[in-house]
Amino acid sequence: MSKFYFEKIKRIQALAEIGLQYCDNSFDIERYREIQEISLELLEEMTNVPVEKIIPVIEEKNGYKTPKVDVRAVVFNEKDEILLIQEKVDGLWAMPGGWSDISFSPAEVAEKECFEEAGLKVKAIRLLAVLDKQKQNMPPAFEYVYKIFLLCKKLDNNISVGSETSDVGWFKENKIPPLSTPRNTISQVSKMFQYHRGEITEAIFD
Repeated sequence: MSKFYFEKIKRIQALAEIGLQYCDNSFDIERYREIQEISLELLEEMTNVPVEKIIPVIEEKNGYKTPKVDVRAVVFNEKDEILLIQEKVDGLWAMPGGWSDISFSPAEVAEKECFEEAGLKVKAIRLLAVLDKQKQNMPPAFEYVYKIFLLCKKLDNNISVGSETSDVGWFKENKIPPLSTPRNTISQVSKMFQYHRGEITEAIFD
C-alpha cells in the first residue's frame, strides 16, 4: 500500500466530511457525499478493512476534522535505562502512553497511562517533543495523529503489568527490544536518550 496515496485519500475524505457539515447547497451536498463514498471505498480496497469498520475511526461528525493526540511518558531510572511496556495487542514494546482523554491534560494522561500500563507512579515534568506521526516514517493509520512525548520523574520503584500489557521493564539504549512501530520508533526512542544525556536541550516539533 502506498503511504502517499493512503494519506491523500484520507485528506479527500476529511474534506468531504467538512463539506457535508458546512454546505447548504443540495447539488454540492450530493457531490460531497459521493466523494466521501468513493474515498471510503478506496480505503477499503487499499487496506482490506470493511467500510463499516473504517467509518467509526475516521468520521468525527462534529463539524471539522482534527488530529487525534497520542501522549507518551518518557521515564528513566538511575541506571540510565528507559521504561518500556510490552503491548498485548502485538507483543511488541513501547513507551507507556495512549490516546488523550477528555478532561485530562497531557501531563495527566502521561501519568495515568504510566501507572495503568507499568504500575509506576510518575510526575510529568517537561515537554520533549510534539511530532506529526505521518512525518515520522511510521506505519500508516486511519487517524491523523500528533504525538506528545513528556519527560516524567518516577515517584517510586514499583513496576507491574496492566490490563493491556504483558510485560514491563527497564532497558539500556543498546538493548532496546523490538518496538511497536505504530506507537514509537527506534529513532524516537534514541531522541529520548539524547535528551537524557543532555545532547538535545529544547523541545522538538514537526
